[in-house]
Amino acid sequence: MEPYENLKVGEKGAWLSIITYIFLSITKLLIGFFGNSEALLADGLNNSTDVIASTAVLVGLKIARKPPDKNHHYGHFRAESIASLIAAFIMISVGIQVIIEGIKGLTDEGNIVPNMFTGWVALLCSLIMFLVYFYNINLAKKINSHSLKAAAKDNLSDSLVSIGAFIGISGSRLGFYWLDTVTAIIVGIIIIKTAIEIFKEAVLELTDGFKIEELEQIRNTVSHNPDIKRVKSIKARMHGNQAFVDITIVIDDTLNVFESHQITVEIEKSLMEKHQIQNVQIHIEPQ
Repeated sequence: MEPYENLKVGEKGAWLSIITYIFLSITKLLIGFFGNSEALLADGLNNSTDVIASTAVLVGLKIARKPPDKNHHYGHFRAESIASLIAAFIMISVGIQVIIEGIKGLTDEGNIVPNMFTGWVALLCSLIMFLVYFYNINLAKKINSHSLKAAAKDNLSDSLVSIGAFIGISGSRLGFYWLDTVTAIIVGIIIIKTAIEIFKEAVLELTDGFKIEELEQIRNTVSHNPDIKRVKSIKARMHGNQAFVDITIVIDDTLNVFESHQITVEIEKSLMEKHQIQNVQIHIEPQ
């Protein structure tokens, strides 16, 4: 039950993101409108789209908690990876929009100078978003949730966007109208870069990919068992936050069934202790 309990804990992070985004988007849109700040308005619209991305993560976590059924013998853990993909697509679209709006800003005269109060609001919102990121990234590492890690990266991107809004507003107040545009473009690039990293990690999992260095660490753990003559093959794939490992080992053909079984039990125990892997299939070949 531990994987399912971890997913339930992960939902707290998704809910925190959703509630924070709703509050910040309403605050930024209202203050940005009355304070004549295009940067803060754009930041508020960005947060409103993040509500959708965080909701996708929450739905993914809830689906992943469903136990195995007749059509999903390995459970629904990969719903997490699908949620990460959705979050990545939304982040990419927002990043492109931020860059396009920034380029359009090159031709704007910037006659309307925003109220500096909007800049302080942007800075405060950046701090709030960074605290949400800090909470979610630590929770994601604790429960090994890839979708929550994607949400945390989105939180960090949004914190940077708000800092960009603060710099742009401050620059406008000082007469450097170009600073708003340059900052917006840089922030847009950061958002897209983060989204691409999330996308690549989600696709790797959905296509049964597995990090080579982690696979070698698992192989080394198994090879240290003195009763194993050779590790013939080892394969692994990810289902959300759960690793499924298939191992073929070669042992002495004089060992009886009970002794052979004990070796597999020892392997399962060591993989659980050192790598937190609960799902292992071991095939034995005599020599």
